[in-house]
Amino acid sequence: MSTPFSRQAIALTYDGESAPTLSAKGDDELAEAILALAKQHEVPIYENAELVKLLARLELGESIPQALYLTIAEIIAFAWYLQGKQAVGFVPGDRRVERDVTPSVPPLR
Repeated sequence: MSTPFSRQAIALTYDGESAPTLSAKGDDELAEAILALAKQHEVPIYENAELVKLLARLELGESIPQALYLTIAEIIAFAWYLQGKQAVGFVPGDRRVERDVTPSVPPLR
């Protein structure tokens, strides 16, 4: 027997100084409310079910795991780019650091 589809959503808060923290999470109707609020305030939405499953395991207010820093940083940078923003000191095309960005995520607690 298959289980009905359940939609999940999370929201991260990032102040530009500390690691992003989990500021909201929910399933089904609460997930829809989180997404509606984000759309209402023109917050970019990134859909990745596996990433949401990982982050939804955090407690509200908890920082993202260090193993996800690069992944989340790239998502935030892209969202800023879409809004015409960029990080202080960003130099377009500067690729001094080349690395594999495939997330290697250990199990969360």
